[in-house]
Amino acid sequence: MPWRLSGLIKQRRAEMGISQRKLATRVGVSDAYIAQLETRERTNSSLDVLRRLGKALKV
Repeated sequence: MPWRLSGLIKQRRAEMGISQRKLATRVGVSDAYIAQLETRERTNSSLDVLRRLGKALKV
């Protein structure tokens, strides 16, 4: 099965026990933005946002 960013975000967020809103706050984006990433409604993000996501999710 191919790796998907949407699945990784959702899985790590669940493992860490944090809400979309809490992750969004840590990354500096809206909770709607995180929801769109998790549901693949948003399929591209800036490198800066991806770096902040990685840091917030500890990956």
